[in-house]
Amino acid sequence: MWPDPIDLAAPRAVHIVGAGGAGMSAIAATLAAMGHQVSGSDLKEGRSLDRLRAAGVRVTVGHDASNLPEDLALVAISTAVPATNPEVVAATERGVPVVRRAQVLAGIAARRDTVAVAGTHGKTTTSSMLVLILVEAGLSPSFIVGGDLNEIGSGSAWDDGRFMVVEADESDGTFLELPRTAALVTNVEPDHLEHHGSWEALQAAFVTFVADTPGPVVLCADDPVAAGLAEFAGGRARTYGTGPGADYQMVNVVSGRSGCSFELVHEGRSLGEVRLPVAGVHNARNAAGALVCAMALGAPFSDGVSALARFAGVARRFEHRGEAGGIHFVDDYAHLPTEVTAAVAAAKDGSWDRVVCVFQPHRYSRTAALWQDFADAFVDADVVAVTDVYASGEAPRPGVSGKLIVDAILSAHPRARVAYLPGLNDVVGWLGSELRPGDLCLTLGAGDLTTVPTRVLAALEGGTVGETPP
Repeated sequence: MWPDPIDLAAPRAVHIVGAGGAGMSAIAATLAAMGHQVSGSDLKEGRSLDRLRAAGVRVTVGHDASNLPEDLALVAISTAVPATNPEVVAATERGVPVVRRAQVLAGIAARRDTVAVAGTHGKTTTSSMLVLILVEAGLSPSFIVGGDLNEIGSGSAWDDGRFMVVEADESDGTFLELPRTAALVTNVEPDHLEHHGSWEALQAAFVTFVADTPGPVVLCADDPVAAGLAEFAGGRARTYGTGPGADYQMVNVVSGRSGCSFELVHEGRSLGEVRLPVAGVHNARNAAGALVCAMALGAPFSDGVSALARFAGVARRFEHRGEAGGIHFVDDYAHLPTEVTAAVAAAKDGSWDRVVCVFQPHRYSRTAALWQDFADAFVDADVVAVTDVYASGEAPRPGVSGKLIVDAILSAHPRARVAYLPGLNDVVGWLGSELRPGDLCLTLGAGDLTTVPTRVLAALEGGTVGETPP
């Protein structure tokens, strides 16, 4: 089972180092809503710091020992914060406990009946859908997820209901430390092996995650590894998917530009049709998982249908960024081969004249391990451009660049239209000359490529398309 969590029952003074990051910002906001005295710091200003200030959190730009309050009880750090950080050093010298993000998140999760949503991809969207269904059912859930829910404008909230939904991260083993009542696993694929050590070790971690969950365990039957976890959950397992072996089977799945729909069948009986205003079979599958999990927690199917019919998506998950000159722009966080395949397929379902896709590989370690797996990921795109690798804090590796992915695509599909454009300025200029009315411009990646749609839209609206960017 999980270790004893930090006691966060009574108000305490907590300082967050790296408070601007998505995960730490959500934790800081939640702690403040719970009644704790929260302060924090980060290296630069940003929207997340503005939000924290609005929530009553005292945040400072820059790291300095003077940022620590006098009555400090706890310091929380992300994995990116080194032991040499001056605030960490000062806290250690004062005898104040310095804890990891996972430990604080576990302490928060212990205050509610927590539902942990895990998996290689689909976690954020599935968690968000689950939250909205529980809200619709009047269960007032708390939540911490990895993206901003468009309906709420935030990735966290602390409410007075029994349940809490947490996106459970496997990248650093956090998901094994979370006290939880129920669990959902979307899929399991080889990723973050630098932490787990091997594919076998990662699978074993998910076995532990499922086996140690005392309540309902919801698993995607369409993913072979997730489906195989059912034997470790015993009678607590509920499966969903498109295949006939799923406890809750999705049938009549349809996806188009304006959304997707499916019918959910359980024990040979149709529960009804589910409609979503977001595209993609992968989103239909996410919705089925969220709906099955919500029903296991006591939410009526009808409330799930109502909530999902209004689901406005999550920031950077097939997010419509705008339209100009008959050209539509969609941005997505997809950065793994299966995620890219799903996002490009969803774009193809939209029946645009062409899908013009730009992909930014994420991390040198991931690119080195997975570049060959991208060979068939773009088959539904008409034109593809690949940038250089977004480092995400990693040091460059000799011979590892976006060109590897271009080579993989062309090796499998010699006639594919693929360009290698290392820099974002190169991408903006290329899109200016390539895009035409009727196109969908699909940007994919977990890095700073997300700025490109805004730049190209501004150029289109300003009549400067085709000019060399500054």
